[in-house]
Amino acid sequence: MKLRHAIALVLAACAASAAASEFPAKQIRIIVQFTPGTSTDVLARLIAAKMSDHWNQQVVVDNKPGAGAVVGTELGAKAAPDGYTLTMAVSSAFGINPTLYSKLPYDAINDFAPIANLGLTPQTLVVSPAESYKTVKEFVAAAKGKPGSINFASLGSGSTSHLSTEMFAAVAGIKLNHVPFKGSADAHTQIIGGQVPMMFDAIPATLPHIKSGRLRGLGIATLQRSAFLPELPTIAESGYSGFEAVGWIGIAAPAKTPVAILNKLNAEMARILGEADVKEKLNTLAFTPVGDTREQFAAYIKSEIAKWGAAVKVSGAKAD
Repeated sequence: MKLRHAIALVLAACAASAAASEFPAKQIRIIVQFTPGTSTDVLARLIAAKMSDHWNQQVVVDNKPGAGAVVGTELGAKAAPDGYTLTMAVSSAFGINPTLYSKLPYDAINDFAPIANLGLTPQTLVVSPAESYKTVKEFVAAAKGKPGSINFASLGSGSTSHLSTEMFAAVAGIKLNHVPFKGSADAHTQIIGGQVPMMFDAIPATLPHIKSGRLRGLGIATLQRSAFLPELPTIAESGYSGFEAVGWIGIAAPAKTPVAILNKLNAEMARILGEADVKEKLNTLAFTPVGDTREQFAAYIKSEIAKWGAAVKVSGAKAD
């Protein structure tokens, strides 16, 4: 029996090695949990185009939005573990949803094998140019002067945008009123028009408006200033030491995908992120590239679940 088991293990290992050496032998699908044109979609399409060129195989982006990224992420979790269906591993679906939802149809840790963190999207605090406050301290003073009177926009209950604001309100000791929107475009229109005073949103979405003066940037939620907006102070240096709220976009495969295939995919991500034209494109889009190891990304996801879980608790947000 022991000999048969050993032989079976050897045969399985040989089969896995052969599959990895032939990978990819057919079309690859990348599931995106958001609509076309969003930051995650844009990055996924850039990666897909490069994979297609390098491997001479079609790599398609499959948009599956809905239910706070749950719909697409569940599909990815239940896909065959062969490397031919990949899922964008985003901070909302993998970092926030595990504590935001009392029940999830997927497990962000056990149902996926992380491949690589592709890029970071730090949150920025922006306000309407019509508002009087021009610094973080002035905004906080205004909020404390009229507790509960200032509204803030977000990209939906439990989103990175929403929870970043709740974390900031907690450390600043202020009370704000939540007004959720379906996307950055709708929220920005309301802020630019003066209907809603402020919000936290990712730098790829806010950068063009800050540059044009349609939105006023008060601070960025990173520990160091951003090269994209070097004149914008960090919230940490504005009096809230250690404050950080950064979204991230990675890529993952279903759990039990052969390690050799995962390693091949990780090497491909590093190759793509290292190409000059990709670097230029990411810079244009205001993405901060990462390109870490599989192990580093797995550890990062676990740490982010803990961090955003604390923010969910503070906000009281729940989704089912």
